[in-house]
Amino acid sequence: MALRIQQPGLMTTVQDEGRSDGYRVGMPPAGAMDKFAYRIANGLVGNPDGLAVLEATYLGPQVEFTEDTVFAVTGADMPATLNGEPLDAWASHTARAGDVLAFGFLKSGARAYVAVAGGIDVKPVLGSRSTYTLCGMGGFEGRPLVAGDLLSVGSGVDGTPGRRMDRDLVPAVSGAVELRVVVGLASYRVEPDSLAAFFETDWSVTPDANRVGYRYRGGSVEWVPRTQPRGAGSDPANVVDIGYPVGSIQIPGGSEPIALLNDAVTGGGYATIGTIISADLSVVGQSKTGDVTRFVPVSLEGALAARRDAAVRLERARASFSS
Repeated sequence: MALRIQQPGLMTTVQDEGRSDGYRVGMPPAGAMDKFAYRIANGLVGNPDGLAVLEATYLGPQVEFTEDTVFAVTGADMPATLNGEPLDAWASHTARAGDVLAFGFLKSGARAYVAVAGGIDVKPVLGSRSTYTLCGMGGFEGRPLVAGDLLSVGSGVDGTPGRRMDRDLVPAVSGAVELRVVVGLASYRVEPDSLAAFFETDWSVTPDANRVGYRYRGGSVEWVPRTQPRGAGSDPANVVDIGYPVGSIQIPGGSEPIALLNDAVTGGGYATIGTIISADLSVVGQSKTGDVTRFVPVSLEGALAARRDAAVRLERARASFSS
């Protein structure tokens, strides 16, 4: 069984849960940007957790199934068709040999996920099948897919067609979002009034938004005056190297904040004023150029509660599958 890529879309890669175990030694996790949509896609077709899927950004691929199988599409509102006929998202479907899955223009959100029974069978690298394009590793030859690629599909999963998730549990992917942020690690480097204004500003996603990071435009911050420390750069946002958790927010030069995401480096020389909580990273993954974003400060306790809520929501969604 294989998938033949007839058209690759704008940016389609193979992704799974990512390489979380490598972060401590400087390896970014990669992995699906919207973990909720990714996990639901696998669950709908009957895959166990962790199998690889296709992640399509802004414009979906055109994919031919070479054998009968079961597949599902989740994530962004990117209307899918099978042999030209409209296809429900957040549901599993049967595909016959020769059938072609295609996508229309994006309506909302940013990334769609395609899971197939058995998962995309590429060689794991450092414990993950996820594509990390900056190093050309993982996924299919370490790169986004191109026309003519033939992706093997794993065996051992028969697939379950006709499953669908409760529509009331489908996440809203609108053009305005709120992202909760735990303030730190180096927020003390920003003037207090300026830090408060950061959380009162409507920021818009710039065209510089990808798997490495999202850049935002809408205001600026003032840095606390300082004497340049030995080993730090001259930019007022520079510090001696610091670690970057996924979701870290840095503001080089005081303008255009950057949220560092799945494919970003794990450390560097810019102060990070806060970190987007893990429960909201899927929301980032479904925002796109021009979308309006508000950052909202939250306590560590609030972040942990949000993570628990996200886990409950995922289990409710899985429990809602019906034929």
